[in-house]
Amino acid sequence: MSELTRREFLDRSAAAGLGWAAGATILANPQSVRAAPANHKVALGFIGAGGRGSYLCEGFLARKAKDCHIAWVADVEVHRAQALAELAAKRQGSRAPKVVQDFRTILDDRKVDAVVVATPDHWHAPATVWACQAGKDVYVEKPPTSNCWEGRKMVEAARKYRRIVQVGTQSRSAPSNIAAKEYIQSGKLGKIHFCRVYNQKEWKNFPAVPDSDPPEGLYWDMWNGPAPEHQFNSNFFHNWHHFWRYSGGDIVNDGIHQIDLARWLVGVDYPKSVYSTGGRFAEAGAAETPDTQMAVFDFPEMVFTFELTLYTPYMLKISPKIRDSDSEFPYWLQCATRIEIYGTKGLMIVGRHGGGWQVFTRPKLHQGVVVAQGKSHFPDPEHKENFLQCLRTRKTPNADIEEGHRSVLLSHFANISYRLGGQKLLIDAQSEQIVGNDQAMKLYRRQYRKPYVIEEQV
Repeated sequence: MSELTRREFLDRSAAAGLGWAAGATILANPQSVRAAPANHKVALGFIGAGGRGSYLCEGFLARKAKDCHIAWVADVEVHRAQALAELAAKRQGSRAPKVVQDFRTILDDRKVDAVVVATPDHWHAPATVWACQAGKDVYVEKPPTSNCWEGRKMVEAARKYRRIVQVGTQSRSAPSNIAAKEYIQSGKLGKIHFCRVYNQKEWKNFPAVPDSDPPEGLYWDMWNGPAPEHQFNSNFFHNWHHFWRYSGGDIVNDGIHQIDLARWLVGVDYPKSVYSTGGRFAEAGAAETPDTQMAVFDFPEMVFTFELTLYTPYMLKISPKIRDSDSEFPYWLQCATRIEIYGTKGLMIVGRHGGGWQVFTRPKLHQGVVVAQGKSHFPDPEHKENFLQCLRTRKTPNADIEEGHRSVLLSHFANISYRLGGQKLLIDAQSEQIVGNDQAMKLYRRQYRKPYVIEEQV
């Protein structure tokens, strides 16, 4: 696959996904929402019409196969939902999708095959679990969860109701990353005992503001959802990434991309222990989550670290120019989202989202040399293609919810350690729980506000 051009990969995949005999069901499952020919357009419901939701909507409609139809758009901010519905109508040349503020209405529509969840983090798990229970497949944005407990509930729901759940960690669908994993598995990098993951950029703090009435057209109670009751606050609405009630800072927001890619490449699952330290050092303000964080994950025969800075504008996220290049690599020293994998035979540096990878060695020279490399473009199209193929074949997707759950567990464990002042946490791989630490287990899950509840038995 790594030798295919991106266009060839997508064209072949689309042809394979649509080449089923007439009369096959779209879900290949007797418990499907409905039966439809395999060349039927997949009816999608969008849950969340913000920046990421809009981007995903355009991406699904831009597919060469023209095999998707946006049937619904849900957003608690009604004006935003209406704008995306109008855009979708223009792109698909049909009547505008139905608009609703409460996405649960979409789950009642038996004509909807799958939903795309692009809400703030605290809604990802409830929306996914409820969608599975309603017989819908799910594309859920990263991070899949906002706490440890709900990830296993998502997996249980996906398996019980035989649903496809793809997490939006699209690096797993990049041909170059697949080639990087094959390179590691071949033994050419040697044994790996150390992996470093970086997430470095600029994301300024913000001042505290008083609570107020929500703006017109915003269904605030629904937006707040499973989080504790609270009056509207514009910081919550615009900066939710940095409040523990809704998210876990940039280790879960952006860092999960690199953590998931690194964990997949080096082949680890549950750490034996986790330790994290840091703080909010650069600027005073209302943010609760750190702007400086380091986490150490102790795996059998491997140390895996994560390093975060949010006051470093000189660190460069991979630009569109490099993402779309077949041969240009990031300047690794200032690559904000790089992964360094140290093997006994060489060093592999990997960049997410079209950054590619290179392997460096030192064959009796004063300077290192590149002995292997791989490059492919930003893999959003491939990830959507994989999701839609799996809807028809019922095969496990590249970023299955089980894998997404295991990856984001690392971020949640690190945050629990950080919030407890850097306590070292011992992890039981069988139960996925923290051993011998009642304080830590109090942060393992949240109390869900009724009626926005994930039940113990999904």
